[in-house]
Amino acid sequence: MNGGSLGLRTGSNGSLQSIKTGNGRLLHSKSFGSARKNSIMMLSGSREKERSLPSVRYRCLGRRKVSMLLLVALALLVFVLGSFVVSKVSNSPTVDQRIGTMSMAHYLNGARNEANSVNGGDGNRFQVSASKGANHPCANFTFPPPPPPNLRRIGPRPCPVCYLPVSQAIASMPSSPSESPVLHNLTYVHDENPIKTEPHGGSDFGGYPSLKQRNDSFDIKESMTVHCGFVKGSQPGHWTGFDFDESDLEELQQFHEIIVASAIFGNYDVIQQPRNISEEAKKNVPFYMFIDKETEADMKNKSMFDDSKRVGLWRIVVIHNVPYSDARRNGKVPKLLLHRIFPNIRYSIWIDGKLQLVVDPYQILERFLWRENANFAISRHYRRFDVFVEAEANKAAGKYDNSSIDAQVDFYKKEGLTPYSEAKLPITSDVPEGCVLIKEHIPITNLFTCLWFNEVDRFTSRDQLSFGIVRDKIMAKVDWHINMFMDCERRNFVIQAYHRDLLENMPPPVAVIRRPPALPNINVHRRNQGRRIPRHGRDRRSGLRHHRRASAGPPTMYNFSLQFPSPKTSKIITLIASMATTVAGAAARNLLKSCRLLPQILHGQILGRSNATANLNNIAKDHHQIV
Repeated sequence: MNGGSLGLRTGSNGSLQSIKTGNGRLLHSKSFGSARKNSIMMLSGSREKERSLPSVRYRCLGRRKVSMLLLVALALLVFVLGSFVVSKVSNSPTVDQRIGTMSMAHYLNGARNEANSVNGGDGNRFQVSASKGANHPCANFTFPPPPPPNLRRIGPRPCPVCYLPVSQAIASMPSSPSESPVLHNLTYVHDENPIKTEPHGGSDFGGYPSLKQRNDSFDIKESMTVHCGFVKGSQPGHWTGFDFDESDLEELQQFHEIIVASAIFGNYDVIQQPRNISEEAKKNVPFYMFIDKETEADMKNKSMFDDSKRVGLWRIVVIHNVPYSDARRNGKVPKLLLHRIFPNIRYSIWIDGKLQLVVDPYQILERFLWRENANFAISRHYRRFDVFVEAEANKAAGKYDNSSIDAQVDFYKKEGLTPYSEAKLPITSDVPEGCVLIKEHIPITNLFTCLWFNEVDRFTSRDQLSFGIVRDKIMAKVDWHINMFMDCERRNFVIQAYHRDLLENMPPPVAVIRRPPALPNINVHRRNQGRRIPRHGRDRRSGLRHHRRASAGPPTMYNFSLQFPSPKTSKIITLIASMATTVAGAAARNLLKSCRLLPQILHGQILGRSNATANLNNIAKDHHQIV
């Protein structure tokens, strides 16, 4: 049998042209009789209808429908053009993006020697300091190349940081304090009866400095006396507000090379234990955690600490007579005024209570202070560089009441604060990520944190808003800088946890209980394996619809205890059971719920095939594609 004996189909209409007979004569379609002729005429008529259908449809559309089609086409064109413009704008770097990638580019290209010329001589923000030279073990360290834009993960992430081994980091500690530019002697205001004389904010604890006193404090001199909290009492922590126990006062006066400090007020956070701390640091670096009475009561209720006042590495210091009703504002006291609480220390690392320290303190100080010839380090915000943008973000997030934020920003605008731009380089940001402060305690850094605290005491507690104005005013008077490192580097040595209220309001994980149904043993006899249960036409299709409508409940793995005389049959039912936990096996899962249908499954009747193995293979193919 060849193709000529069956006829040739032309186009998509499927009409038969002619058929060859055995003697080679052509038998045309008209010789098939009247019935065949009528069918051909019907086909011809259908072809004519199909040819004329487009013109009929066009006539039936009408002007209104044509207008609607044109509007839809126009809207689609506008959408495509708008998407193109948005894509073009998003791909063009903004000022923030150019600044963010600039510092990364110096690392990626290894152009550390060029940083000085690009950044006006302040190259230590982007390179290993010149004093360490090319012999420093991290001199050749570079960041890995960033992933393509379409593969970057959304949100901030840590990046690699080159730390020295702990022993080498300890050996690199400077033997003498850094020199404080201009300012050599700093003392603090003491006033037992502070009086508020101006409408601006302030507190008894801060002493209500006037605007004139505030402005004079930015005039850097060799000797200065400024407001810096703790204005009452004989010494900080003794009848000053923010008071300590007598035993704690004695300990806080002791000399330490390095301390690590944190605080939890208002039971706002869950205490985090440091990790990866060397034995040298455990022996020589004390870890202090400041808490208020509310947090103390909760910790004692959970038996977290006793009279030893220790929780893991943390030495607990309980605060009495907190000066503010706002727990977050109370936390600014130890954060910014550690030099007043610990008058005899050289270096401090402050971390917020929600953070967990995961790198040794010696390594952190070597990386961000000693290697950079810096005496104050803080990470810049991972996304925002402009105070005005930060203020709007704080308002949108409800961090503080909008009127107070607006009043603070307006005050700074009158003092000359401008939006951040490239004209401020080598300053890379006006907005810090202020949850970590790394500081050498010398007069100029102590002055900086005093004046920063005064802004927090006068205006809002959002210290990100006041950081830039204080830094710029001091840098305008003296040759001093702050090491504002990248936030991804900060995320390398601290891990951020959730605040307590978020942790407590998180829904508990859902436990999935799998309860396999009790299935009776089913004996399938050999005499039934070759028989078919007929189901034809509407009955077969209705059976399909019935089982497709069966609800597929949560994924469940069914356990079977079946006795089949045929190994082939056992493999088939095992395959169905394995697929019952997938979306592709929904049909099989529904069928397995009814034990009486198992014989029909095995014989391929339910799914409409005579070969059960081929039927199951098709399901397995669907299963493979989905997985």
